Amino acid sequence: MAERIAVLGAGSWGLAVAALLDRNGADVRLWEFNRPDYEKLVELRCHPDKLKQLTLADSIDITNDIEYAVEDAAWLVLAVPSQYLRSALARLSGRDFAGVRLVNLAKGIETSTLMRMSEVVTEQLGVDLEAVSTLSGPSHAEEVAADLPTAVVAAGPSLKLIADVQRIFSDRTFRVYASDDLLGVELGGSLKNIIAIAAGITAGLGLGDNTMGALLTRGLAEITRLGVTMGAQPRTFAGLSGVGDLITTCSSKHSRNRYVGEKIGRGEKLADILAGMTMVAEGVETARSGHALARKYGVEMPITNEVYEVLFNNKPPAEAVGDLMGRTLKAEIWQ
Repeated sequence: MAERIAVLGAGSWGLAVAALLDRNGADVRLWEFNRPDYEKLVELRCHPDKLKQLTLADSIDITNDIEYAVEDAAWLVLAVPSQYLRSALARLSGRDFAGVRLVNLAKGIETSTLMRMSEVVTEQLGVDLEAVSTLSGPSHAEEVAADLPTAVVAAGPSLKLIADVQRIFSDRTFRVYASDDLLGVELGGSLKNIIAIAAGITAGLGLGDNTMGALLTRGLAEITRLGVTMGAQPRTFAGLSGVGDLITTCSSKHSRNRYVGEKIGRGEKLADILAGMTMVAEGVETARSGHALARKYGVEMPITNEVYEVLFNNKPPAEAVGDLMGRTLKAEIWQ
């Protein structure tokens, strides 16, 4: 009998993952919070504004009822944006999830608590961390939906759980690697979105390849600095959830975070940009939480700081670039 998997969240990534799991033989229920979006998905079996090239199979059960979505589920796959995950899970408060395995897909850090998504899940649902994993890495929904080869990493404290995550997600074009560094994988996947906004800003300003190469390298350095200070493994940031996701998100036409940065670099206001977007750019709120984490742990994160100043204190992007370049000279490798 096929395993029942509840996919909570029908944004572009939730849609792509629901289709992937269905293709792999799972019994998939897909929950969409927004009633008009739910009705559109039921009528069209697709959502042109989110992932226009993907049509959902009839075997995927689409619902607007979260209680029904999780009924008898062996797995919960959480595709809700990071700043909304807690409120979505609050709808399931008091429900017993003993024996249910959870996979987080969101890449963000809760701004109000500075919690990672695995921490939000365990606190809100009262489940043991051994039942929670995070799937991360360079994985644009548009390319997964198009069946293009993709490699990601699943992380968590339970090697058995991670092996099962690999089993249910992996197929001929979607390959899942394993990691025991949940902290590092979650931080890498979240913080690279800040650097992707910076990458967009440099593109919007018309700066060159030299600038982009420097930005990605130094961005990875500051992400690693914070991660290691918080207890993550340095090698994690050289992997798929670190440099892999960083390069992809900073360079891709599919990247919502780079898109936001490009618009800002061209002189548009953040509020106007976000108002015109259908999907969530996680890096905007992660710039707040990343900036707060840097201050909390006393870690120097100059790019994160400048992105924060541009987004929330109206600092001119060109001035931010100038301030980064004019910093005190130092050795390249952080000790």
